[in-house]
Amino acid sequence: MNVTEARLAQIRGPLPPRAHNARTIAALTSNPGCGRRAILDAAGIDKARLAACVGFPAQFGQSRFAIARGNAFEAQVKADGCAELLRLLRDKLGLPIPEASYDDLGDVAGNASLQLRHARTRQLLMRSAGSDDEAGTLFDHPLLRLVVGGRPAYLEPDLIAFRLRGQFHVVEIKSFAAIDGQADADKVAAAAIQSAVYVLALRELLAEAGTEPASMVADEVILVCPENFSNRPVAARLDVRKQLSVLRRQLSRLDLIVDLVEMLPGWVSFDLDVDDSGVARRPAVELADALGAVPARYMPECLASCEMCRFCRDESVATTAALGRSVREDLGGVDYVDTALQLARGQVEPALDQADAAQVLRTAARLRDECLGLGAAG
Repeated sequence: MNVTEARLAQIRGPLPPRAHNARTIAALTSNPGCGRRAILDAAGIDKARLAACVGFPAQFGQSRFAIARGNAFEAQVKADGCAELLRLLRDKLGLPIPEASYDDLGDVAGNASLQLRHARTRQLLMRSAGSDDEAGTLFDHPLLRLVVGGRPAYLEPDLIAFRLRGQFHVVEIKSFAAIDGQADADKVAAAAIQSAVYVLALRELLAEAGTEPASMVADEVILVCPENFSNRPVAARLDVRKQLSVLRRQLSRLDLIVDLVEMLPGWVSFDLDVDDSGVARRPAVELADALGAVPARYMPECLASCEMCRFCRDESVATTAALGRSVREDLGGVDYVDTALQLARGQVEPALDQADAAQVLRTAARLRDECLGLGAAG
């Protein structure tokens, strides 16, 4: 264990590190400039539990009804050896699959061990990558692995289709509907970044075989979801090149976490001091102080992707960051709403890095006053 890993272990406390999955890795890209999230994720801290201990429990996530609906739809698409999916690949996407073999990697001879499933997945994918056979091959519940913050995370895409025009294609099955050919943009964006996690993990696996992973794994993933208000599945292609670029940058940032760790005071720790029954005994005020020592970058979008969002929102009251990404960018150098109002009214002289923002604010104040018939800003 090197110095950085030892410090992260101290920050985390004696609890085992929280394992990542595709959803949590995808969420890393939603706010790549947040040092607090980078530290907590690199240390493998259970952010949902930490948020609850400081009095701001996370209030988002899938309901059990949504999970059940998603599982039922996936089972329908995969029934009879993925017969319905093959129909989509042939008829909707024009992918020439005259026949297909099918391998279910949910377990290996009844053994669901992650290590064994990953080894079996690796064996079959490597064999397929070196095969000249043009027949389509479907791998159900393959188990991939991706290193996140120095630790391996096991990932399970819905399905991988091989030898579709000489490439692997990641298939992602979602239960949100496409109405008249259009699905909810936010849900599609979330599916795209999650699929990009699988594409990156698959490329890293194939790189071990000495192949050219970028050419062996398609940049386009296949998204399957219900059509209109029925359970009839429909498929579409999603280009995830942009998401892959963002994902690589954020994972690289976690790998270089040493710089952030060195900036933290030595007393910072998120050890919950749990008793024998697993109940946290650490005072909430101590944990809040420790969180306050780690620089954060709150934005309203965090409410949909980070378990610490409500704590950070409360902390950022009266800051311009709480008003959104566009306001933060327009008012670079102006951190607080009161400062922005004073600059808009000409009550204070702007600092050198606030000059551009001050001009924008004064123009906005003048236009507002003219619209309200109040005359020039004072």
